[in-house]
Amino acid sequence: MGTTTRWRALALGVSLAGTTASMAMAQQSDWSYAASIYLSMPETRTSLNTPAGTVDGTLSFSDALENLDFAFMAAFSATNGRWSFLADYNYTDLSFSSDTPGPASSGLETSFTTQYLSGYAGYRAYSDQTANVDIIGGFRWFRTESEFRLQPGAAPGRRTNVDESWTDPIIGARARMTFSDKWSGTGLVDYGGFRSGSETWQVLLTADYAINERWLIRGGYRYISFDHDIDGNDFKFDQSGPLLGATYRF
Repeated sequence: MGTTTRWRALALGVSLAGTTASMAMAQQSDWSYAASIYLSMPETRTSLNTPAGTVDGTLSFSDALENLDFAFMAAFSATNGRWSFLADYNYTDLSFSSDTPGPASSGLETSFTTQYLSGYAGYRAYSDQTANVDIIGGFRWFRTESEFRLQPGAAPGRRTNVDESWTDPIIGARARMTFSDKWSGTGLVDYGGFRSGSETWQVLLTADYAINERWLIRGGYRYISFDHDIDGNDFKFDQSGPLLGATYRF
């Protein structure tokens, strides 16, 4: 290959590399991201149905913050055109006491650490100036370390432990409505499990206020439910209540 040909080939390579880099930068610039952190004070109910009986611990809204040992809740989303990806993580560590009916027990002490992670891929099925609707699908992973301690009464005390994790596929929809330059609303519903002995579903509604182009304040309500068979025993976990958070967009 002659010198001129080599220089032409090099120039072509540099040109192609520059074009590829420009396209990559353009593609990268099409992505937008949002990171959220939030606090929820939910009513929590967890129960385990065994052949020996059912143990059921319930924590009310008013007692949630007082009995909270530790909590961390965060979400992250990435959007490019019609496609979006969303991850939502929740960690809760709670300990509380509740009354039990009848004289058999003098009360129930419940302590549990729960984690769940929802991951979605979404496709925008509808869009106009004031509304967007995405069809979403993905998974929800759940882990619990729960302990139920029935205090002695007319019957002896009893302790039951649950230490388990599992993953369910989920499908759903997410909608966003724009009401003004500052106000908007978001709604998400999903359902999963699709197999015997495992079911989960969620409803999440928020009202969103834009402080500026980067920051949003969100307030809303979430109900999330899990029902899973563990070694022939029916384990149920439900959380519902208000939430408040902040989102940074970049």
